[in-house]
Amino acid sequence: MGLKKFRPTTSALRHTIISDFAEITKSKPEKALLTPLKRSGGRNNRGRITARYRSGGHKRMYRLVDFKRNRIDDPATVLAIEYDPNRSARIALIEYSDKTRSYILAPLELKVGSTIDSTFEQSIEIAPGNCMPIEKIPLGTAVHNIELVVGKGGKIVRSAGTSAQVMAKEGREAHIRLPSSEVRKIKIKCRATIGQIGNVEHESMSIGKAGRSRWLGRKGNVRGVAMNPVDHPHGGGEGKAPQGNPHPVTPWGKPTKGYKTRAKRKYSDKFIVRKRKKGKR
Repeated sequence: MGLKKFRPTTSALRHTIISDFAEITKSKPEKALLTPLKRSGGRNNRGRITARYRSGGHKRMYRLVDFKRNRIDDPATVLAIEYDPNRSARIALIEYSDKTRSYILAPLELKVGSTIDSTFEQSIEIAPGNCMPIEKIPLGTAVHNIELVVGKGGKIVRSAGTSAQVMAKEGREAHIRLPSSEVRKIKIKCRATIGQIGNVEHESMSIGKAGRSRWLGRKGNVRGVAMNPVDHPHGGGEGKAPQGNPHPVTPWGKPTKGYKTRAKRKYSDKFIVRKRKKGKR
């Protein structure tokens, strides 16, 4: 697991830094765990573009990742670590005692041949890949794939290199420090998976060229000041004009560049013990 740099034989390769995929042990995915994935092109159910600058991209099949881990007290063996084009994290192919296979998010120290388990009530070993209720997890432990509602499956902390930390337990709730530095209350009956998610070098990668972004389905993002006045409030002017507007706005006139869009009275405010630090995402 590491990064690969190139000699600058072309302008694109000069800045390209990509993964060396050293941790990948299986190149072709498990066919039974694939399902078709249709691209939206940033369009909603009425065919109108609601997310700009999305189009094209390489064809993909969706990998059916098990975020719920409902196979209780049935240890599974890790068969392979695979690449998933639909997420930044790696996925692990596991096999249960009855030969049923499944995908899970691959923690940092999970190896081929390792045994992992999942439980609702019993205490099991605190080892990467094991899934259990937060009430069974010691304070200070790094966790990922955390449930927000009991039984609904992991919803947060699922990106490459991320982990949360169990800070405290009070009654029926636990305080979890998220990667954004936010501390949030989560019911202790909700389950989480032990360990930090792998592919930690993902944040150090550099796309290197526009073409690689197009492979990922992203188009070039045009600056407002480069547009005409009819297209954007920042547009127009003679030559290389500045945006002119003292308060930068979106194409639809809403404030942007640091403007907080979180609702003033959001239902989840009562779960937040400490807000994330400024600049953290």
